[in-house]
Formats: sequence, C-alpha cells, structure tokens
Amino acid sequence: MNSSAPAPQHAPARFAPTGTGLYAIFTAVMAVVLILSNLGASKGVTFGPIVTDGGFFLFPLAYIIGDVVSEVYGFKASRRAIVTTFALSVFSALCFWVIIALPGAEWYDGEDALVRTLAPVPLIVLASLLGFLIGQLANSWLMVRLKRRSGERLLFGRLAASTLVGEFLDTLVFCSIAAGVIGITDLPTFLNYVLVGFVFKSVVEIVLSPVTMWVIGRVKKAEPAYAAVPGA
Repeated sequence: MNSSAPAPQHAPARFAPTGTGLYAIFTAVMAVVLILSNLGASKGVTFGPIVTDGGFFLFPLAYIIGDVVSEVYGFKASRRAIVTTFALSVFSALCFWVIIALPGAEWYDGEDALVRTLAPVPLIVLASLLGFLIGQLANSWLMVRLKRRSGERLLFGRLAASTLVGEFLDTLVFCSIAAGVIGITDLPTFLNYVLVGFVFKSVVEIVLSPVTMWVIGRVKKAEPAYAAVPGA
C-alpha cells in the first residue's frame, strides 16, 4: 500500500449562472409568497390552543426557495433575490396605502373590509419585512459558506444549520418589533413568544428538508452548469 497517496478530494463547490429563466422564476415566486404572507397575517387563526395567522403555511415555501437559490446560484444571486423581494413587498404596501386613501365611490360598500385586509398595523408589516430580510440573508450566507467548505456534499447539514440561524434571527427580529404591538410587555411572555415561533418554524423547515433537497436536485439537473457534470 502506498502510504503517500493523496487523500480523495470532494467535489468543489459550484454555482450556476443566473442567466437562465429559472432564477427569475424563483425570484418572482419568492416575492409573491412574501406579499401573500403579509396579507395572510391580517387574519388570526387558531388550531386548538395554537394561535397563528393566515400566512403561517407560506413561510416554509419562502425558505425552500431561498435555500434553492443559495445552493444553486450562490450568495450574490440569493442576496439580489432577497433584496428584490423586500423592495417589491415595500412597494406593494405603499400601493395598498394609496388604494385605501383613494376616495371611494358612493356605491362602494367594501371600504371597511378593504382597510381591515390591506392595512395591517404598520409595525407588524415592518417586523415581517425586516425579519425576512435579516433571516434570509443570514440563511443564505451561512449555507453558501458551508458549501464552499464541503463542496457538493453534506447538503442536509447545510440546510439544517442555515435554517436554525436564519429562523432564529427572523423570529427574534419579528417578535422584538411585534411584541409591543400585540400587547406583550413582560420578559417571560416575550421569551415564550420567541421560543415557540422559532421551534415551530425550525421543525417544519427541517421536516421539509427532503422536499428542499429534491427540488435542489431537480434544479441542478435543469441548469447547464450542473447537468453537464456527472453525479452533480
């Protein structure tokens, strides 16, 4: 046995260019999901003792898309998608404000319902947007950093680690701003608010990791930069 033989090297990290149509589609879907999440947040929802809002089922989709973009296209492309999504969400909120401010026709009787749906508390909207921006950027940065170290291996580990960091920051930022708005004033209740949200989001994300990995695999096969390399 030749003891001086070099150790096998793992496949280096690779990223696809964003010129294909898939990246644009992912960015558009991410923006739509965040806008719909903010609309859904205006409705309170209960499942037994669990209290949430109407947009709760959308957040895993946003993070799955974010993970796909980070894994396949890299941090710069992911950051561009996240910032674009953030800007479009702010634009939609401004549009809703203009729509509500416009004088209603005499025969229009839906003003109260419109305001209730499209004009949630401004601080809640701010909390949601800032939580998304900070959480997604942290999620993407860590995922890409880990990929540069491990190459194409250990995808589940990257997904789990980046999810825990991203979801914690997302939840902490959101809850820190929203707590006072919804009436949370003491530290124990605030910590419970943060912990429950963080654990719930993280568990869902990790449980859905096989779906995320499957989607990532399909996108890599569809992108020429990956499809041209056997075993990618």
